[in-house]
Amino acid sequence: MLYDLSLVFDYEYQTPAGSSRHMLRVLPRDIPGVQRAIATELLVSPQPAEISAFRDFFGNKANDVFVRGEHSVFRITMRSRLERTSPNATQADGLELDRLPDALGAIHSLTPDAPHHFLGRSRLIRPSRQTRTFAQDAMAGAVTVTEVVHRIGFAIHSAMTFDPKATDVDTAHEDAFHARRGVCQDFSHIMIACLRSVGIPAGYVSGYLRTIPPPGAQKLTGADAMHAWVRAWCGPQQGWVEYDPTNALHIGDQHVVVAYGRDYSDVSPSKGMLRTFGSHLSSQAVDLVELQVS
Repeated sequence: MLYDLSLVFDYEYQTPAGSSRHMLRVLPRDIPGVQRAIATELLVSPQPAEISAFRDFFGNKANDVFVRGEHSVFRITMRSRLERTSPNATQADGLELDRLPDALGAIHSLTPDAPHHFLGRSRLIRPSRQTRTFAQDAMAGAVTVTEVVHRIGFAIHSAMTFDPKATDVDTAHEDAFHARRGVCQDFSHIMIACLRSVGIPAGYVSGYLRTIPPPGAQKLTGADAMHAWVRAWCGPQQGWVEYDPTNALHIGDQHVVVAYGRDYSDVSPSKGMLRTFGSHLSSQAVDLVELQVS
């Protein structure tokens, strides 16, 4: 699929900021054989005094931006033309769950994609007795790791209600899970906590969803803003498998990846420091449109 992608991200400060520094992760990631950015433009307003581009530990595209001087609005505009294909479905037999510990023990690497980074607690993920109990109930009867991932993801989709007013970016996944309400960030954090609770390495994916669905299909939840879903390590043959618990979908060519991390704190689209006080408002608009190739 060939897409045109656009993002506009606005921060409006109640009190003008004297200066600010931001770490941005909004550019589509390049994934060999799956996703390729053909042309990309990133604009920041006000004009930054400094801007640099680099790859973070997990290989995500990041931009460090410093704005000097007083400003009341900070705007990020990103445009990209990209090519996205569905991940190749492996024909390998799924790894049985009881063989997963041995498979993990055979890996002696700590490269960015190593599954060991995605086990246990991370800054925003706290596996618990509650997530373990929920996961065990959902996975009853499943044999392979892949089956477990799909069953837990679907169970979270069924148990939770998408509600943009129920949580915000700082809501703990325990609170969203207790209320059974939240947004894609909450769905994904809960699923990651459940998977890690039963020993399956799982991480957070930020990205975009196709805005305009195919004829006859419903618009996907979360398509008008940046989206989030989950990747889980399913063994040395299948590797990383991605699942969208908000929409109960296996990831295909309708999802565009921006960043991989352990949780939202590794991949947030914008974070940093600014000299100001008082509240601020933020808004974002995303448009991911398929191009018709004649």
